[in-house]
Amino acid sequence: MSSTLEAEKPRAPTHREALWIVAAVLPTVFIAAVDQTIVAGALPSIGREFGASENLSWVVSAYLVTLTAATPLFGKMSDIAGRRLMLRAGLLIFMAGGIAAALAPNLPMLILARALQGIGGAGLTSQALTILGDIVPPKERARYYTYFSIVYTTAGGIGPALGGFLAEHAHWSLVFVITLPLGLASLIWCDRLLKNLPRHQKPHKLDLLGAALIVAASTTFLFVITAGGKSYPWASGEIALAASASVLGWILFCLRQTRAPEPLIPLHILKSRIVMAAIGASACGWGAIIGLNIYLPLYLQSVHSMTPGQAGLQLMALMVTVNLGALMGSLASARMERYKLYPIMASLVCVIAMAWLAWRVDSISQIEFQLVLIAIGLGFGPMAPVVTLVVQNSVKMSDLGAATSTLSFGRGLFSAVLVAAFGAVALQATGSIGAAPVADKEMAIGAFRLVFWLAASSFALGLASFMLIEERPLQSSNAAR
Repeated sequence: MSSTLEAEKPRAPTHREALWIVAAVLPTVFIAAVDQTIVAGALPSIGREFGASENLSWVVSAYLVTLTAATPLFGKMSDIAGRRLMLRAGLLIFMAGGIAAALAPNLPMLILARALQGIGGAGLTSQALTILGDIVPPKERARYYTYFSIVYTTAGGIGPALGGFLAEHAHWSLVFVITLPLGLASLIWCDRLLKNLPRHQKPHKLDLLGAALIVAASTTFLFVITAGGKSYPWASGEIALAASASVLGWILFCLRQTRAPEPLIPLHILKSRIVMAAIGASACGWGAIIGLNIYLPLYLQSVHSMTPGQAGLQLMALMVTVNLGALMGSLASARMERYKLYPIMASLVCVIAMAWLAWRVDSISQIEFQLVLIAIGLGFGPMAPVVTLVVQNSVKMSDLGAATSTLSFGRGLFSAVLVAAFGAVALQATGSIGAAPVADKEMAIGAFRLVFWLAASSFALGLASFMLIEERPLQSSNAAR
């Protein structure tokens, strides 16, 4: 009997086995990350073809809205049905949405297809990080997390350049299907390499009512902040109705979480000061990075008269240095007992660099711009791996999926809000994004100065939240958690 029980215990993978599992899920991280920013370089071409630039921001926002809303659902489902099944489901939905987007005959259909892609995207990045938590204990997880950070930030960094190149030299529809071969390969790899993935979960029940409420509440909220002042006036009946529905949805969701036998987001996770501080740090930091990846190309095109391809290439420095910073942060967290100190000092540099760009928005030279991007990347990068590590280090293995998806949900929700705020300022000031150069350059300069001050403030809030995280020793084993 004892031998049977021993056989049922999950065996920790060897380093070689862990590397193969990581290799299986990294392509899904790349696919989800590149799709958040690749469309930025193609927006002008999409606007020219469909002639509906006033609703063009929804091509970006629809993806972020549904990705954010569906993330907690995928996290809980993975605790019930397993990571492998939910990761494959996310891939299939994502690829179907990409094909639909490429074939879209008009802007409304393109927006709906992007929303479908977002649902699939919710099953990719958060699942990959949860799988890493399944196979490697927190103390050793930092070196593996570096691979995830490199892939995530590289994909986000090359997205605008790749999107601009495809739109300029081929057709914008290719941005939605260029990752299709990688997605198909990932389905095969995940099927073969994740069969023996350790299972740490306990029996769970899915709170369908809670899932429906959080999807409704977050979707209507994001609709308000994205459509308000653009698609509909702030005082319109449509915005008022959506805002009321969102408030009601959040109230009902909170009540449901206190009464459900097994809440979608376990209350003990939300009661953790470590988790809440980590969510704040991750959300504010990544929100600013995603927003910069999306709108820096537009800034360079409208203020410095660059082509889409040239503007996208300018972001390479940010991509490389965020990767390098994440690597340095991962190594430091694995070796230093006071693993918060280095990310805090680096984040101060990030805030200062972002403020410098806001101050010098109209007169910054190309070399100076590259130095600023390097400072931002090296400044933010070290914080990225530590935030995920401290969350996964503070919860039981049976709650790993819910905790990681809660972190992703908070990051996605705030990122969508910040991207919408950036868009509200930048797109209105630059006029028709699908038209030729902006008529009023001074208006564009003022708009992007405000955008960059918002980004600096977001980085500063992230730093303040990170400083509130309790510095607990990273555990060296997943056993008995």
